[in-house]
Amino acid sequence: MQKAIIGKKVGMTQIFDENGKVVPVTVIEAGPCVVTQKKTMENDGYVSVQLGFEDLKERKLTKPELGHLKKAGVSPKKHLKEFKLENAEEMNLGDELKADIFAEGERVDITGISKGKGFAGVIKRYNKGRNRMSHGGGPVHRHAGSMGAGTTPGKIFKGHMGAGHMGTEQVTVQNLTVAKVDPEMNLLAVRGAIPGPKGGIVYVKNTVKNA
Repeated sequence: MQKAIIGKKVGMTQIFDENGKVVPVTVIEAGPCVVTQKKTMENDGYVSVQLGFEDLKERKLTKPELGHLKKAGVSPKKHLKEFKLENAEEMNLGDELKADIFAEGERVDITGISKGKGFAGVIKRYNKGRNRMSHGGGPVHRHAGSMGAGTTPGKIFKGHMGAGHMGTEQVTVQNLTVAKVDPEMNLLAVRGAIPGPKGGIVYVKNTVKNA
């Protein structure tokens, strides 16, 4: 991983490219993030930095959390996340990362927690087909149907597709294009949709795929 930042999903809008075409984008408040911890090869066996995002009142953190941040000499932060950055060895505690670490046209991967949908059946949750709607279908048109033989294995294996809690999972959308960067307001406009609700925390990283 070479570049990364913590951000907050602002919402979706549209912009126009140089040809006058409409481009749907998601706006992300990317940073400013502060380096709150530095991992070194000598002490930890690998090199990385921990970033903090979004200021918070001291009373909302525990004493160990406050001690950790005071040791780094930074104000209380709501969100912490560790990244293996390309220039981690050169960074120091208190250094700031802003949206301008990314440039227009760059490709990024964005990770977030998907919207929670509550309890959902197999049709909505896994796009399964329904039972027949003609005579004899009974009151089970949207049920799961047969789960397999009863004698062998005589049970349903863990992970089988069925009804249950839908959403609220970590999702990564890969290879999105940065359409616009506003360094003054720390905003990134990324082409397309990203996971999570408005106000949700996301992690923006340069893509692992070749553009």
